Amino acid sequence: MTLSLIIPTHRRADILKECLSRIARQTIGDQLEVIVVSDGQDEETVKLFEDTRSKTQDTKFLEIPPCHQGVARNRGVQAATADLCLFIGDDIFLEPDACEKHLRCHGERCRTMATKSPFDRAQGDIRTQSTIAVLGHTTWDPALEITKVMLWLERSGWQFGYPMIERYAHRFLPSTIQRRFTYTSHLSLPTAIAKQFPFREDVSLYGWEDIEWGLRLAKAGIRLFYEPDAKTLHHHPMTLKDSLKRMETLGRSAVEIEKLVSELNVVPKGWKRIAYALASKLPTMRGKHARAFLRGTERPLELV
Repeated sequence: MTLSLIIPTHRRADILKECLSRIARQTIGDQLEVIVVSDGQDEETVKLFEDTRSKTQDTKFLEIPPCHQGVARNRGVQAATADLCLFIGDDIFLEPDACEKHLRCHGERCRTMATKSPFDRAQGDIRTQSTIAVLGHTTWDPALEITKVMLWLERSGWQFGYPMIERYAHRFLPSTIQRRFTYTSHLSLPTAIAKQFPFREDVSLYGWEDIEWGLRLAKAGIRLFYEPDAKTLHHHPMTLKDSLKRMETLGRSAVEIEKLVSELNVVPKGWKRIAYALASKLPTMRGKHARAFLRGTERPLELV
């Protein structure tokens, strides 16, 4: 099997450089294709690619008009030629054997553990190809100064909910919850499936597009397997101010995506909204983030 790494990027050449450096150290480098998709023009990113191309044979660089990450991923998938795609961010640093773990999971464990799904039956014999998605593990890069809010985001699950799925390590997540964990910062699946299920391109704000995509995968019977041994580091410093701004954006985008896909039900309503409102009164991390999220849901999109 071969693997195409799809990396959207936006004006972060210095971080992207380290991301590519980690890819160059992968234990199965000869089985990898790297596709970097730049969201808008950036001279430093172009220069980095020109410097990298001479060192990494199977690297493609695409420059596209300004857009959101879902569009960039779609363009990367369209250019992919490997059997599998691995979505990562430009601030995701792979451990040396991370790609090998993904390939091994698709090629060995997942073929034997997967159950026949409607998607499998439509596609044919699963013994010849993987028809699942694999989620790897991500934690903060210890090279950063880990702030209190970063620790809270990781432990509480308000950014990555890995503590919530520890019980499913080396197992398939229940299909009823898997959409919440289709983290496209570190997830692989067959390229054919990625092409069949592109990300929506009619959303304008950050957030929820991967959850909506995960919902469609689940409805098609494509299972999500959690492989915690495929490890990455997230090199993204975050202050409390940064986190609250992100949470407010997520509130606005929740309203936007729910107008398109009401089934997602990501805007708190009824008792859930009352619980958010009560929590928002507390001077805690959870209270501050609940307050920012609710503020986002109440802010008209046309004012953004």
